Formats: sequence, structure tokens, C-alpha cells
Amino acid sequence: MTDQVIGFIGLGQMGSRMAARLLAAGHRVVAYDPVAAPLEAAVAQGATRAANPREVADRADLVFASLPSPGVVRAVALGPDGVLQGQRARCFVDLSTTGPRVAGEVAAGFAEAGRSTFDCPVSGGIAGAANGRLAIMVSGPQAEYAALEPLLQVFGKPFFCGEKPGQAQVLKLCNNLLAAAALAVSSEAIAMGVKAGLDPALMCEVINASSGRNSATQDKFPRAVIPRTFDFGFTTGLSHKDVRLCVDEAEAMGVPMVVGSAVRQMLAVTSATFGPESDFTHIARVVEQWAGVEIGQAG
Repeated sequence: MTDQVIGFIGLGQMGSRMAARLLAAGHRVVAYDPVAAPLEAAVAQGATRAANPREVADRADLVFASLPSPGVVRAVALGPDGVLQGQRARCFVDLSTTGPRVAGEVAAGFAEAGRSTFDCPVSGGIAGAANGRLAIMVSGPQAEYAALEPLLQVFGKPFFCGEKPGQAQVLKLCNNLLAAAALAVSSEAIAMGVKAGLDPALMCEVINASSGRNSATQDKFPRAVIPRTFDFGFTTGLSHKDVRLCVDEAEAMGVPMVVGSAVRQMLAVTSATFGPESDFTHIARVVEQWAGVEIGQAG
């Protein structure tokens, strides 16, 4: 058991599992989520309940947040009942994927109050959050990183990206663009092969032994597309948000995003067709509909 009290805000699919790992490691955790059920579950695991983000920061030394959108992060960090209004916490660590602009805004607000922030977006999905195998991208003050690193190692493997606020966010957006792009183009290629009479499982086996291998053919197709479960664990809405943020940031920097823009459009179509809460492997179902084929078989 450590003396430090850890705050955790946002107990969704990822946050609930990360908070559970902190509790299992013996840390004292003060938790908040606007939804009652996940907050009750965290309390049952040993967390202390808080009424809002400000109360979390009144009772914790450091506050983690795992939140769904830039607007929510901004409100939780800087709002009237936000973490910055709390009297105890000196550091805010954002595990969300929000893009570098919000990371910069939050860092500036906390710096003005003499406090620090880290943006620490994570990759590895629900399974990675549960088993402590996330990749954690970190940017923030290097002088304070050594004290934060052991806590991050409870979640997985941290990678320090630099001191400038938002650098870790840029890396995460690049990663998520590549993941979505691989899924979209693999869906097109495998649908083409299936229409020509090829076995999709054989296609993945050959591609994974060849130069076309990628995260979709190695993982998403065998686990979620070919078995027809479409339940990899990441929503279309979140993927669309991340790719949209990536393309917008790239365009603001003067970096062309020709392929990225096409991936963004593909996710917009998937969201409109199957809903933002659908799993993002439904990209393959959109391609199937257009191609007039079905990849894999039920069961």
C-alpha cells in the first residue's frame, strides 16, 4: 500500500480496467464517473467515491483521466467543477486520445496555477487495459516523469515522447490512423479475393507470411471479421473521432492527408450505416455490401 492517493476520472471500457489495476496493485484510489454503474463497481473493488472531478482533485495527489472526447477532457480538467479547481492534486495525467490542441490548452491552464500535466494516450484495447499490456505514449515535464513512470507501468509499457504538450497525442493519432487504414484497405483486398473464390483465412495466412501483413490481417480479421463476430473492442465512433482529429491536425500543419482523408470518409460511412457504437471492424461489412460478398462464415 502506498501513501500517495491516486484520482481516477472516467470508468468506461478502458478506464475501469486501468483503475482496477491500480487498486489491485495496492494503491488508494478516489474515483469518479457520471454513470452510476461503473462507479459502483469501482467502489466495490475498493475505490473511494467522489461526487465530481473537483472533489477527486481535493482528495488525491495525482489525477488520471480516461475520457471519450476533447470537449469532455477540457471540461473535466478546466471546468468550474474540474480538476484544476481541486486543492490537493498537483498533477493531471490524461490517458485519453484528444489531439495536441486540447493537451496544450490543459497544460497551459495548469502551468498558470503552478501545476503539471502529462498527456498519456494509450494503445492496446480493452484486453491490454485488463492485463497491463498497454503501450503508453507520454509527453510532459521530464523532471517529473521518473515519479510518474512506476504508476504508468501498472498499465503497461510507457514511452516518453518529449516535453512539449501534445507530442504523445500526435503519436497516438498517427498510430490510430494507421490501424484504421490497414483495416479499410485489407477489407477491400480480402473482399476482392473472396469474390474471386479465395478462402479469406488462407488469404490472411499468406499475407501474414508476406509483405502485405498488417494489424488487420494478423489480428482483426482472424478474431472478428472472418468469424463474423465484429467485436474487436473499439467503436466506429471513437475510431472516426481519432482519424478526424489526425487529419485535421495534419492539415493544420501543412501535411497532406490524401489516404487519411479517404479513411476518415470510410469511417463516416460505417458510422452512418451501422451506428457510432458499432465495432470499427464493421468497415469490412461496408466493403462487403459494396462488393456483394461475405468474408468468412458464421461459426
